[in-house]
Amino acid sequence: MHLVLLVIANLWVMGFNSMQLISDMEDLSPDTGSADSEIYQTLGLKELRKGVFKVPRVLMLLSSLLERSVQKNEILMEKTQIKDVVTIFHGLRPPPVSIQQYVDRIFKYSACSPSCFVVAHVYVDRFLQQTDIHLTSLNVHRLLITSVMIAAKFVDDA
Repeated sequence: MHLVLLVIANLWVMGFNSMQLISDMEDLSPDTGSADSEIYQTLGLKELRKGVFKVPRVLMLLSSLLERSVQKNEILMEKTQIKDVVTIFHGLRPPPVSIQQYVDRIFKYSACSPSCFVVAHVYVDRFLQQTDIHLTSLNVHRLLITSVMIAAKFVDDA
């Protein structure tokens, strides 16, 4: 758990370097047989038998981070009467599915690796930093699926 949060924090502070991220992911692969293997097991990153879908713990952590960010932003926007910039990612109303359920569903049907979701979170964070958009219940699902798709192309198709 601390390892993933440390990676996200380091990427945030130092800037995102895609080649370095690939190198770090390879160094931390669960097949190395090192002490990191225990961390991978705790986070649910170890491969299960074919056809068995167990959601890795790291996905629960990331969806929890997104959920808290959405709640914080919506409270802040309500208190300060800030109007959010409407983009192509905004829906008319919030989807009925929670962020956790959405992440679980994407994981189950997309066959993306859990590392795609970490990279996707970095992409969402970078997008929000470079624009005047706030993460809300109206845009989080669309931003998430878009960033996961791009991350899957970068991480899993490489």
